[in-house]
Parts: sequence; structure tokens; C-alpha cells
Amino acid sequence: MNIWKKMTRQASVQQYLKADVRFEKTLQARDLMALGIGAVIGTGIFILPGTVAATKSGPSVSLSFLLAALVCATAAMCYAEFASALPVAGSAYSYGTIIFGQFIGWVIGWALVLEYMLAVATVSVGFSAYFNSFLKGFGWHLPAAISGPLNPGQHTYVNLIAVLVVWLIGWMLSRGLQTSMRINDLMVIVKVLIIVLFVLVGLFYIRPHNWTPFTPFGSKGIVAGAATVFFAYLGFDAVSSSAPEVKNPQRNLPIGIIGTLIIATILYMAVSIVLTGMVPYTKLNVADPVAFALQLFHLNFVSGVISIGAMAGMFTMMVTMIYSSSRLVYAIGRDGLLPQFLGNLNAQHLPNHSLWIVTLIVSLLGGFINLDQLAELVNIGTLIAFSFVSLGIIPLRKRTDIQNDGFKVPFYPILPIISLILCLGLMTQLQSLTWIASLIWFAIGVVIYLGYGMNHSKIE
Repeated sequence: MNIWKKMTRQASVQQYLKADVRFEKTLQARDLMALGIGAVIGTGIFILPGTVAATKSGPSVSLSFLLAALVCATAAMCYAEFASALPVAGSAYSYGTIIFGQFIGWVIGWALVLEYMLAVATVSVGFSAYFNSFLKGFGWHLPAAISGPLNPGQHTYVNLIAVLVVWLIGWMLSRGLQTSMRINDLMVIVKVLIIVLFVLVGLFYIRPHNWTPFTPFGSKGIVAGAATVFFAYLGFDAVSSSAPEVKNPQRNLPIGIIGTLIIATILYMAVSIVLTGMVPYTKLNVADPVAFALQLFHLNFVSGVISIGAMAGMFTMMVTMIYSSSRLVYAIGRDGLLPQFLGNLNAQHLPNHSLWIVTLIVSLLGGFINLDQLAELVNIGTLIAFSFVSLGIIPLRKRTDIQNDGFKVPFYPILPIISLILCLGLMTQLQSLTWIASLIWFAIGVVIYLGYGMNHSKIE
């Protein structure tokens, strides 16, 4: 078989369904929404509403979040249709391999590996910073040597908390999904309750004149704000990685994906409305605007509770992303594009080989490497996957061998095309450094594919 035929060879749906039937189906719609909310709602909800209000949108930042959610919904509906039609492991990687062929599937998978692992590593560093601040409240201080990336010039050698929290989550997930999901669900509930606490307390300190003028930067400010906060919604796509472990996936996966987006939008808008009502938007361009607003009214106890909510938010985000990336690596290993042992399940029907590899890589990134210049690479990996999933709805509908009795994108083919255009438009807004770094990453991916993956592929 020539190279082009190998690269364009499409996977059989039955091949995937047969391989993934070994997974134990334990997840309900509520678990999927907990996974999604865990990924989407992080520390950004305590920061973005203030900084974007101050620099882009003013009090109308709530409309920016609504507009960004509507844009994100186009991609979310495309994911929901794919998840309903193809309840297989690997999310957009598997969708791309089935619809576009082996090479495109690999490109999407390689982009998602970058997104998931870099996102977790970045958040683990943030978690470490919050945890250190939490310890300082009790007068405890970790030595500098174990509080930062490897940089002998600054006398830092490892970010120990970042490493430990990643391995804790890896160990938790290796014990089985039922226990992991109970802990994750509890943490999500804590996080949401803390957000609700801020909204309820803040309502009593709103000064309506702070909302005037409501759109100081005009409609352009609302759009500019939406472009900035769009990335706050990323993470709902990780829900689709759980497909083979979901009960009644045709029903529960679309509920999990779209429900995540709806709840996240309500929470983001509520925080935005209350925050800009408490404090004039011109004063909110600070590192932690929610804590700033609470301290302004001497609500120091609530401000301390918010820090706990921030740590809970980061913890659940890492749970979702480590879980999703382990399923992604399993799917690529299952197809032979990465070493076969990564595609194996253990006696408890868990892909722990891929889980431990992911945990190791993420802990090394978070513990030893300065990620400040690489964080935006998460966005380009996501947008590449979104673009292919949006485009893929059109050939998906034409496939007679794929039956879908569940969710379908409305206003087909207009919405998938709009989603594709919006994703491509957002990609043009990314920095040139991000594009250069991503091209290097994809060049490495192509070498691995041509040197190993293409020759070991099991795709039929």
C-alpha cells in the first residue's frame, strides 16, 4: 500500500466500538456535567470578569461572556453530534480518523496531546501558588528550592506541590472511575457553592450607578471582550473523551456537553454582573478582582473562602484533563500510532498504562519547566480540534454506515460552517510566537507519524 493510501485510510466504526466495549460503563449525565464544569470553571471566573471589564467591555462584560458562549455553542453542538453518533474513546482524534483518515486523525490527536498536557501542567503551577499563599496564612513557608521550576540561578529546583498534586490525581484516577467521580463531583459542588456565595453576598453591596455607562467602549468593546473570554469556556470538549464509559451515550453525552456550557455561562455572567455592580469597572484591572472587591467592603472571611474555591476549581480542572488525556493516549495506542502498551486496559478495564505516562509527563512539565511562554499553545491545539470537528459534521451526515438516533446540529449545514469560520478567525488572533512553537510541535508529530505510527498502524 502506498503512503497516500495509508495516510488517508479511514478507521472502521465497528473496529472502534468492538475495541472500546471493554470499558465499564459507569458515567451518568450528572457525572459528565461535573467533568465539564470541572474543566471549564477554574480560577478564570475570579479574574476575567474584572480584568476584561476594566480593559475591554466595562459593565457589559456579562454580554461579552454571553456572546462568547454563543460562539462556543456552535462548536459544542458539533461535538455533541459526533459524541452521539460515535460513542468511542479518543474524542476529536477518533472522529477525525473515522471521517478524514489516519493522518488527519493523528494531527488532531497530536494537537490535543499538546492542549491537555500543557493545560494541566500550567494549572498545576497555579495550584501550587495558591497553596503556598494558603500556607502563608498560617505562617508556614515552603523553601524556595522546592517552590519553582528548575532555575539554579534563582535557587529553585522543583515545584514540589505541582508534582505532588498531579500524582495524587493520577493515583486517584487509577483506583477507578466511581471513586474518582465521587471526589470530583464533591469538589465541583464546593466550587459552585463558593461562586454562589460570592454572588449572594455581593448582591447586598451592589451600587447600581456602577453600571453606568453600561457600554463605555461601545459594541466593539463587547466583541473585544468576547474574543478574550472565549478561551475561558474551553474544556467542554474533554467530556466527549469519556464516551465508551458512559451509560446511554446518545442521550447523556449531548446533555453533558451542552449542559456544561449553559451552567458555565450562567455562573460567568452572574459573577460579572455582581462584580461590576460592587466596584466601578475602572478599578478592576488587578490580579484578583473578586478578592479585591470583597476586601474593599471588609469581607475578608469571604475573600479567604474564595481562595479555597480557586484551588477546588484548579483541582477539578486537572482531574478532567488528566482523565481525558489518558483516554486520548489510550486511543492513539489502540490504533498503533503510539506503542501498543498504551492501548491496553488492565483487569479493572482501566487504561492505566496511558494514565501513568500522562501523569509522568505532566508532572515533569509542571515541576521543572517555566511554562509562561507556552500557555497559549493550549488555545491553538483546541481551535485546531474544533475546526476539524466543525468541518467533519458535513461528511458525517453523508456516511451511510454511521447511524445517529440522538442529537444533531440544528440549521445544518449553516451552523457547522459558522463554527469553522469562527474558529479559524480566532486562530488568526494568536501571537506569532504561538504559531512558531506550534509548527515545531507539529513537525515533531509528523516525524513520529512517518517514522513509527504509519508503519505500526492497526487502523482498518
